[in-house]
Amino acid sequence: MDAILALDQGTTSSRALLFGEDGAILAVAQREFRQIYPRPGWVEHDPEELWFTQIQVAAEAIAKVPGVRVRAIGITNQRETTLLWDRQTGRPLANAIVWQDRRTADLCDELREHEPLIRERTGLLLDPYFSGTKLRWLLTHVDGARDLAKQGRLAFGTVDTWLIWRLTCGATHVTDVTNASRTLLFDIHCAAWDADLLSLLGIPASLLPEVRTSSEVVATTGNGLPIPEGIPIAGIAGDQQAALFGQRCTSAGMAKNTYGTGSFLVMHTGTNAIRSQHGLLSTIAWQRPGEPLQYALEGSIFVTGAAVQWLRDSLRIIRNAAEIEPLAASVPDSGGVYFVPAFTGLGAPHWDAHARGTITGLTRGTTAAHLARATLEAIALQTADVLDAMRIDSGIELQELRVDGGGSANHLMMQLQADIANIPVVRARTSEATALGAAWLAGLAVGFWEDVDAQWTSDRTFTPGQPREKLREGWRRAVAVASSRPSLA
Repeated sequence: MDAILALDQGTTSSRALLFGEDGAILAVAQREFRQIYPRPGWVEHDPEELWFTQIQVAAEAIAKVPGVRVRAIGITNQRETTLLWDRQTGRPLANAIVWQDRRTADLCDELREHEPLIRERTGLLLDPYFSGTKLRWLLTHVDGARDLAKQGRLAFGTVDTWLIWRLTCGATHVTDVTNASRTLLFDIHCAAWDADLLSLLGIPASLLPEVRTSSEVVATTGNGLPIPEGIPIAGIAGDQQAALFGQRCTSAGMAKNTYGTGSFLVMHTGTNAIRSQHGLLSTIAWQRPGEPLQYALEGSIFVTGAAVQWLRDSLRIIRNAAEIEPLAASVPDSGGVYFVPAFTGLGAPHWDAHARGTITGLTRGTTAAHLARATLEAIALQTADVLDAMRIDSGIELQELRVDGGGSANHLMMQLQADIANIPVVRARTSEATALGAAWLAGLAVGFWEDVDAQWTSDRTFTPGQPREKLREGWRRAVAVASSRPSLA
């Protein structure tokens, strides 16, 4: 049996999935890894733990299907997370700085006068979310890093680059256009590292990986690994771009939202890189060999599923994520409670790195059920804010929103999403759109598939019902309270 192996290296776990010729999942393996919080607002991962968990689940998935022949590997990954390692020893100089980390907020403020240049070249805002300022921090604060960089000893990478380096036993230092477009260092219009931005952030070009398309053979697996040698590594895409491809949002105006630790609403804009005027990001969606760059508008919501985890782990009002739906459904509304889960600041369309989580409207009658419902509403309300900005920036009235990710299994939240955003919400039959997108990119590159459109099917459509404008008015007031900007408070 032939299959494609997708490596899905996420924010909280490493996963591996085998897909057969019909796009069906043949095997899944998953391992969680530690979340490291050295200081408030700082989030790190151990690079060796990322690698170890990922290669182990890859081996486990292959072992579950006796006799399987892996035709290619597709990699999808948490984006913006920043690693720095020694080319000679292969050892990381420090823990990876995770995309959620806010330690460079002050540096971003210092560079604010350069934001117009950054936005023009990269399509991004100047925010701690992206890799460039994280890399600058590592070079500045890790002992000896600058000297090693001057010697050409260091390699920078997002998680995809780190995994490929290890999969090829240090032979290949590459990334793809989607991950490069999230670094603050890449000109998305000419698809090249930008010398002006490298100079601005004090980053030597010698650190950077080669940039390739998202669907081509870039290397093969090395020897001495717990998976077979010589497997082509043929697909690379950041997790949200992979999900867009996996949802078959291949025409301008199609959009998807992935409900995970955070939520990421992405709309395909074709070959046109739209510059947002409302706090969205213009980013590269993907590129296939011989074809023009495809672009997207993206709204990044930092905390959605993580808010449910907070109810579980910190407040302990639920024992597992699945319990939130019946608890929230036990009350007809949130009783006037609003929860703005700005644990790591606010993302699109607000972009306030200094905002903090806020709960408003509490009374003596507030119960755990009200807080659970307010949490689900917050996820849907944040998404609706991004959808509004997307409509205005693009001039396109979206016909539907395709959804995936773990949160999409919550029926109540999906209905709230349809009501609040006033748009049909279409749930894919598989919630594994991210891994499937990476697999499709790899499989198309090696001829495993010629066309994959017929493999996408929907599971259920949630149609808009009860109007929720009053709820949205209260939400805007709550966001103003959470904001760090006095003009909004």
